[in-house]
Amino acid sequence: MSDILQIIILSMISLLFVIFLFLLIGWRWIMKRIVKQAGKIIFTDSYQENLIEIIPGFRHMGVQNALENNLRAETGDILHRPFGSSKKWPHFDQITFIPVQTSPFPIDGDEDVEVKVTIGPKAKKPMKIKIPLMISGMAYGIALSEQVKVALATAAKNTGTAINSGEGGILPEELESAGKYILQFSKTEWGKEEEVIKRADMIELKLGQGAMQGMGGNISPENLTGRAREIMGLKNNEVAHILEHYFENQTLNDLKELVEELRKLSGGVPIGAKIGAGGKIEEDIDNLIEMGVDFIAVDGGQAATMGAPPLLADDFGIPTLHAVVRAANHLEKRKKKGEISLIVSGGLFTPGHFLKVLALGADAVYLGSVILFTVSHLHTLNSLPFEPPTQAVWNQGKFKDTFKVEDGVKSAEKFLTASTEEIKIALRAMGKKSLQELSKKDLVSYDELTAKMIGIPFTFAPWEDQSNKSESESS
Repeated sequence: MSDILQIIILSMISLLFVIFLFLLIGWRWIMKRIVKQAGKIIFTDSYQENLIEIIPGFRHMGVQNALENNLRAETGDILHRPFGSSKKWPHFDQITFIPVQTSPFPIDGDEDVEVKVTIGPKAKKPMKIKIPLMISGMAYGIALSEQVKVALATAAKNTGTAINSGEGGILPEELESAGKYILQFSKTEWGKEEEVIKRADMIELKLGQGAMQGMGGNISPENLTGRAREIMGLKNNEVAHILEHYFENQTLNDLKELVEELRKLSGGVPIGAKIGAGGKIEEDIDNLIEMGVDFIAVDGGQAATMGAPPLLADDFGIPTLHAVVRAANHLEKRKKKGEISLIVSGGLFTPGHFLKVLALGADAVYLGSVILFTVSHLHTLNSLPFEPPTQAVWNQGKFKDTFKVEDGVKSAEKFLTASTEEIKIALRAMGKKSLQELSKKDLVSYDELTAKMIGIPFTFAPWEDQSNKSESESS
């Protein structure tokens, strides 16, 4: 029996050796045959039978559209695409900063630059943060895992900024780890405990967001498991409901009373609201002013969420660039600039984006997708190449247990620190000793329409002409 086995093994080794020699010597001939045969099929078959038909098909429809339509055909249900809209929106890349080089001069690199921010300056207890970058609302349980939420909260505390709870359950460990804590008061049954309201440094009514507008949703028990259900007070088979309204037959006066109630319960922390930036943003801001808010968070059209219907993400809202300009201008028109803080988010991925938004009138920036990718950093390699990187951060992710909190803290903290230092060096290059000195007067654009829309110089026009134009317009 052993002799037969040896013969079989020897035969297999010999066969593999022959195949190896054949490939080694004849690989060029093999490749030529394959290419010739494939080329003949591609170049001679009619379009109706040709695999190449897929190229004009994808170019006509788009790869993503084809993919999503096939998913609709498979499920018969609403799609929930992560990370918001994938279409190209007008953005901040066509705007640049004006350096100082001859007179005045840049600020010395060793000199500190002040970047502290106060949110809700007219509130009884304004929220003061050391940097203008805050971590946006990303829900525990509904979206992020416990480990990721704790890592983000700790990183926010270590860098002197605030983290937003999101509309998920209020994780006790996140509360303990956080420094400045923003409670997102959502249209849900959970996250409204009085002790949490009193713990919050700021409270945000979530009226809408960039990728979902004012719509809610239902999360099935299969898509929301583990400890999060207990924290959110859900029964075993209970669906988690995110509603469209706080009250039945809701009115603006109801929301105004809610703002006042939260202001009293919290002891006077800033109370504000988050909205998705829409075509009537000025009217929305007027309504928020009527409600008596201390801050307004505007989420632009490029904003993301864990999962939103593509129609809401792609075909609603206005670009973040347009939103910040219109919102800042309207607050100034209503003489609320300096009284009501403006926070902006949506498609902001680099320190340059952050600083341009601040120059255009925002008081602070919310970071969402960008901080999620940085907190996960090398953790994403645990799920690749067979699963998407988010499987390391979602609460339902297959690799969430591989996420190490201490590593996430380091990654997020380093990103926030590096971004802040880049902002400081940019301010020095503009001759600024403080973020408060920054304005849209420090901007130009190489796109004439963008320059005209914002009210900043067009880079092709001589500076003297721009100065004269500005003086004549102001007079």
